[in-house]
Amino acid sequence: MISGRKQRGEDALQFKIVTGHGVFVMPIVSRCSRLTLAMQEAEVVEDCFTQQGLTLGVEAVIAFKVGDDHESIAAAARRFQGDQSQMPTLVGRIFSGHLRSIIGSMTVEAIIREQQTLADAIVDASKGEMGKIGLAVDSLQISSIDDKGVGYIAALAAPHQAAVNQAAKIAQAAADQASAMAQQESARNQAEYMRQTAIAKAQYQAEIDQAEQRAAQAGPLAAAQAQQAVLAEQALVAQRNAALREAQLIAEVVKPAEAEAEAMRTIARAQADATKLSAEAAAAQDRIALDQMVIKQLPEMLRAAAEGLRGANLTVLDGADGLSGVVASLAGQGMALLDAVRNGLAGTAESADASDARPPAPDEPQPPLALNARPLPTPHT
Repeated sequence: MISGRKQRGEDALQFKIVTGHGVFVMPIVSRCSRLTLAMQEAEVVEDCFTQQGLTLGVEAVIAFKVGDDHESIAAAARRFQGDQSQMPTLVGRIFSGHLRSIIGSMTVEAIIREQQTLADAIVDASKGEMGKIGLAVDSLQISSIDDKGVGYIAALAAPHQAAVNQAAKIAQAAADQASAMAQQESARNQAEYMRQTAIAKAQYQAEIDQAEQRAAQAGPLAAAQAQQAVLAEQALVAQRNAALREAQLIAEVVKPAEAEAEAMRTIARAQADATKLSAEAAAAQDRIALDQMVIKQLPEMLRAAAEGLRGANLTVLDGADGLSGVVASLAGQGMALLDAVRNGLAGTAESADASDARPPAPDEPQPPLALNARPLPTPHT
């Protein structure tokens, strides 16, 4: 705060307020003073009468400071610039009055139960007066309430204390009972553990005895089992040897015999096929020989037919058509004659085969051909 000469625009304040930065002050002409904006405390110790007429000793602590706005700073500066230590004293007096006034309208039970409500009411009641002197209250805490030795507060607390004591005793009894039950349970568990341990030891000893007995009997039993195992293995070896011998017999005797029999069957089938082919070839040769014999005798037959027609007087009617008919008739008769000769020779050959299957010797005389002579047809004259 700078004072000493008239400040422009601030005729009512008569000084200049500077916060948060520095300022140049003209020596001799101006004067500078400081006002703290830090938080301060004020204590209140007051005897108050309640609505019931009981006297209570109340102690409270008020946290306050100068307001941050220029109006609050100016108001606080006008009152406390000369001696700022008076702030806590004045604040304590203001709150003492409001404390007595508000506690006088409340009962002891309400004061004890609703201390925060009491503190808020005191702060709200003191805001107007604190604002006039440029101070702002941050908080008010009631530190203690005493009934000055009357015992009223203790009497109020007695039922609750008794209930608390009773609950504590009940809890202690329950805890003791639980502890006793836990001890009993522990004793039972220990006894059960000892019993189970004894049973386990007895079972363990019995198992040891049984193991020793089995070990004593294990020698003969193991020998008998080993002998049985040897016999079983020998039986398996004998079965394998028999199977091996059977396989050897099949490979050395049965299979070669089957192969030889199959070879013989194959040779027999080949020989039969060769015999059949030979017979078919012989029959074909006989037919060829028969045809050759017919061909050799055919000119003689044609010559005989010509001799028969030599002295005949033929009158051919119908010109060339009639002649063609005569020639066709002669040709047909010639083919019929040829078939008759072939059939006769074939019958002769078959009868010769049936009577004597062997072929004739090269120098053996051939049998004469048996020709079925049929008269030639008489031509039309």
